[in-house]
Amino acid sequence: MLETDVLVAGAGPAGLLLAAELALAGVRTTVVERHPARPPYCRGFNLNARSLDLLARRGLAEGLVAEGHRVPHAPVTGLPGPLLLADAATDHPFSLGIPQTRVEEVLEGWAADLGVEILRGHELRSFTQSPESVSSVVHNGQFGRTITARFLVGCDGGRSTVRKQAGIGFPGVDARWYALLGDVECELPYGVSAGPDGRTLFVIPRPGYVRIVVREDDPPADKYAPVTLERLQAQVDAVLGRHVELRSPRWLTRFGDAARLASRYREGRVLLAGDAAHIHPPAGAIGVNVALDDAFNLGWKLAATVLGTAPSGLLDTYHAERHAAGERILANTRAQVAVAECSSEPWADLLRRVAAHPAGNRALAEIITGLDACYEPGGHPWSGRLAPDVPLVVGGRETRLAALLHPGRPVLVDLTGAFAAWSAAVEVVAAEAPSTSDVGAVLLRPDGHVAWVTSGSDEEGLAEAVHRWVGDVPVPAPA
Repeated sequence: MLETDVLVAGAGPAGLLLAAELALAGVRTTVVERHPARPPYCRGFNLNARSLDLLARRGLAEGLVAEGHRVPHAPVTGLPGPLLLADAATDHPFSLGIPQTRVEEVLEGWAADLGVEILRGHELRSFTQSPESVSSVVHNGQFGRTITARFLVGCDGGRSTVRKQAGIGFPGVDARWYALLGDVECELPYGVSAGPDGRTLFVIPRPGYVRIVVREDDPPADKYAPVTLERLQAQVDAVLGRHVELRSPRWLTRFGDAARLASRYREGRVLLAGDAAHIHPPAGAIGVNVALDDAFNLGWKLAATVLGTAPSGLLDTYHAERHAAGERILANTRAQVAVAECSSEPWADLLRRVAAHPAGNRALAEIITGLDACYEPGGHPWSGRLAPDVPLVVGGRETRLAALLHPGRPVLVDLTGAFAAWSAAVEVVAAEAPSTSDVGAVLLRPDGHVAWVTSGSDEEGLAEAVHRWVGDVPVPAPA
């Protein structure tokens, strides 16, 4: 029997980032992953601007950006032109081409350095929860063991065992079509290849191979049946009307346009994040990015709950904020597919006209990438949003706002010197902001979202925000 504070099922991007966030706060965390090693294939190759902004709040973005390839627009399906990011509300106005395997490697290294125990080759089979804990049975192929934790988080994919056994509903729509994806070698040109009847397939360059994506003629009898090279070859030949040999398969899989959202992200001491909480069409290359967003939102809230410092109801805000975000993701990915499929419809042409306008182009780019995330709008443009990474001067030294969040704690940035008395309630950083004139002080949640901001004083509002997001801590008496 093993005891831990939090057991995370799944060592994908959501599970690894969540585990690291918990360990950063001093929470004992164990990850179980049914696969014995990181997969040899790569599911995705895109980190969007929102993900880079979040990772920068922990000091993780700079190294990834140095390795990846910058693309100045957001991936989008169904529109004829790009959605540009130059004027979007982001510190990283580009998409980053980088293998998901590399992102996972960086996150796993960070988690391990923080003391996370990662048990690969261990499958979570079942669990029971009580008012105080969750006992999970995991199996390594030879024997089982019980892991008792205060909380269990399912980051175990779209067919999540955790979600099913927790009795959490997964309403939505089934797939209407399926596509085959194959990482292979062949002599097809990059881009879109069309056959004599107008059907198409996509050929995407990858290092040493290509990724082919082609729709299946008919839905498979078993959508979970392994995809064979022969099946992919037959579908490619049928579309092209000729034979082009496919060789050396690295990864073969199938996906569809199903869209489902967990009815709740929490059931007692069991929570969901990433694909376990939502599945959607792959439009906009958003999958890994939404998973990271979930984990970043949940980590600090769950850590505070485990450590006993969380204000009442803090953990419930995870469902409130990220379930609403999941609804938006399902809506915009399905809309992208609809535009691509109904390109001749008047409403599709209207959307293309919106995308052609600079303001519309920016708005759509922010929606598709999640840059429009605003958990609680207020009277100031920063309210509820991820605070921009403005340059600061702290103690005579130049720094940036994101650097203040590297330790993963809430921070009150005081730009007027009027809030020093709040240091007993929250970490106060006295700073100057040369580029910011309408902010006097800002309370940042550990995930970088603004809990409170003022251009003057508003100590009553600050007291309310501190009690809501930081905890029942002593606040200075009104002057």
